[in-house]
Amino acid sequence: MATEEPAASSEGARRRRPRVLLAASGSVAAIKFEGLCRSVAEWADVRAVATASALSFIDAASFPTVVPLYTDDDEWSRWRRVGDEVLHIELRRWADALVIAPLSANTLAKIAGGLCDNLLTCVVRAWDYGKPVFVAPAMNTFMWDNPFTARHLGVVRELGISLIPPVTKRLACGDYGNGAMAEPSEICRTLLLFFGPQHL
Repeated sequence: MATEEPAASSEGARRRRPRVLLAASGSVAAIKFEGLCRSVAEWADVRAVATASALSFIDAASFPTVVPLYTDDDEWSRWRRVGDEVLHIELRRWADALVIAPLSANTLAKIAGGLCDNLLTCVVRAWDYGKPVFVAPAMNTFMWDNPFTARHLGVVRELGISLIPPVTKRLACGDYGNGAMAEPSEICRTLLLFFGPQHL
């Protein structure tokens, strides 16, 4: 009697690990990006994107080897002719979810304005908003409280982008106030809640 092999195969396909694209923009909080990548990579396939400013706070030499780290220099380095892969499009196709942590005030403003002048913002501009985007802002309290920030957050919410709110603590500049990036454990927990308990 024939067995239902196709059903078994489709079940296996449904159980593949989530594909998460993690991105960091220019904020001191990017020092936590490596740890976030390691945590998410325990239960998901992870690729990472870092802006030029974020690289000031990321030690590429100690970055987890299981997580490819892409930068602006990679955007067109492999493209030679029509039909070759374009990196921001390939990353958009590959990922099940996008997480920008930290999201700087500058990158927030770029996304809200539709700018796409680096690899990260090109991914966001090309994104399929049927798939989730989570952002974890990080900035000084004065920047967080600025009217432009509220305006820009309103725009990205209209796109369906989900906010992982900043927290109140002592900031890198020494000020105490709201604007610090949520802890990587909270960001990871948010992702796990979205993808479901089978990945715990």
